Amino acid sequence: MDKNENQEADLDEQYSRRLSVRERRRPKERRRGTGINFWTKDEDETDGSEEVKETWHERLSRLESGGSNPTTSDSYGDRASARARREAREARLATLTSRVEEDSNRDYKKLYESALTENQKLKTKLQEAQLELADIKSKLEKVTQQKQEKTSDRSSVLEMEKRERRALERKMSEMEEEMKNLHQLKQIQTLKQMNEQLQAENRALTRVVARLSESVESSDTQEL
Repeated sequence: MDKNENQEADLDEQYSRRLSVRERRRPKERRRGTGINFWTKDEDETDGSEEVKETWHERLSRLESGGSNPTTSDSYGDRASARARREAREARLATLTSRVEEDSNRDYKKLYESALTENQKLKTKLQEAQLELADIKSKLEKVTQQKQEKTSDRSSVLEMEKRERRALERKMSEMEEEMKNLHQLKQIQTLKQMNEQLQAENRALTRVVARLSESVESSDTQEL
């Protein structure tokens, strides 16, 4: 209450100060086209009334913002309706927020479940790959052991490897020769095809020349 009273006193002081300034203000002058001067009191009065209105509006706004108690039922009803609207907005906002949170929780739950399922699948595949790798290792060890048992001497093993290498080298050289022969055969076939094509073209040209010569001879005989 003391704060509101101080605000009212400040507003009254500002209002009285503005009125005293308005009273001390000299009236303005205007010059008409006839050269006669006259006082513009209407403008001063209009300015003063506008300043009074602005002062009272400012006073009312400050009193309302300062938390002063309303004195009429209309202002109380406005505040109650504003409070009700604000509470309704807050309730709607809370409802929307809860819905959004529920939807996000559902989405996170679905993502979590799908991630767990995918992780389980990957674990199963990893276990299967590990089992397959262990099986391959055991088979390789068995083959190595059998090979060591069959070859009692290291020199015999080296000799066998040398023989296999020589056999492979001979086979590779034979295949290279065959490839060369095939390449030569392809070239020969290509040349044969080109020769046959040239012979066919020559025969065709020969026929054309014969026809042209026949036509020339026939035209000569007709002229004679």
